[in-house]
Amino acid sequence: MTQSKESSVAPLERTLTYRLHRLHKLTDADSQQAYPAQTGLSLSDGRCLASIGNFEPLSVKDLAQRANLNKSQASRAAQSLVAQGLVLKDDHPGDGRGVVLSLTAQGRETFKHTMTLIEQRNVAIFGCLTIHEQAHLSQLFDRLIAHAG
Repeated sequence: MTQSKESSVAPLERTLTYRLHRLHKLTDADSQQAYPAQTGLSLSDGRCLASIGNFEPLSVKDLAQRANLNKSQASRAAQSLVAQGLVLKDDHPGDGRGVVLSLTAQGRETFKHTMTLIEQRNVAIFGCLTIHEQAHLSQLFDRLIAHAG
């Protein structure tokens, strides 16, 4: 059954989900170029490094949750970061099959550059909003995330 134009349903381009996805696509295109240029990392590796640096030590499962990835994506990114000498993978003390991820000294330096880039990206994306609007949007996102979770 198709919706008529006179329906009370919002047009697709006015829905929140459509606009969030559009904003995500627009900002990710710039981030895809910025991460390698400024950190030497791919976008996904940079996001994982930022998650490990902010929440370490992390299991791969926790990394997947924190970086909004599935477990196999998180595992590949962790392996890539280990291979680059940015992350240590140690045996989990309470689980013989598990591992914990933490930053190396080199990883901490790259983490600093990555967090600077994230701050620059946030300013570029949200800089058109006043400080009050940014704070309000942040509160709204917190509510939406809590509701969806």
